[in-house]
Amino acid sequence: MISTTLCYIEKNNSYLMLHRTKKQKDVNKDKWIGIGGKFENCESPFDCVKREVFEETGFTLNKPEYRGLVTFVSRTSDGAEPYYELMHIFWCGDFSVPEGKTYNDLPMCDEGELAWVPKEKMKDLPQWESDVLFLDLIEKRSPFFSMKVEYFDGKMVRAVQEN
Repeated sequence: MISTTLCYIEKNNSYLMLHRTKKQKDVNKDKWIGIGGKFENCESPFDCVKREVFEETGFTLNKPEYRGLVTFVSRTSDGAEPYYELMHIFWCGDFSVPEGKTYNDLPMCDEGELAWVPKEKMKDLPQWESDVLFLDLIEKRSPFFSMKVEYFDGKMVRAVQEN
């Protein structure tokens, strides 16, 4: 099982999203996702999300809020070993940008294009079906949540909020 973080950074009623377009072998190819990535040795969820956001955006998260935990199980019809991921979900509205920059000065990212997406357009983006579910919990300011999501051949077949 791998552990990852995902952060929804909010400013002016928009989320900073990453359109994953650059890597050919990418499970997220052509999807829009929040900012995050895989844990490195000895990192806490907060260490990981702060590092990943800084690496991908140059932004410093001042007060990230730990909002939930999602367990992903992905199976395929070819009988390959199932994929397991534990994703730590964050939201942040308090962040700093590098000196001399504004939050609209988005850097080039080696994984895709960064863009501020108005909240009302989020559901129109190509994204994982489950992302809509936990983004809705974030929007409703729900208490900390735990969710298990199962995919089969890239389609969500089950999602259960466990609390």
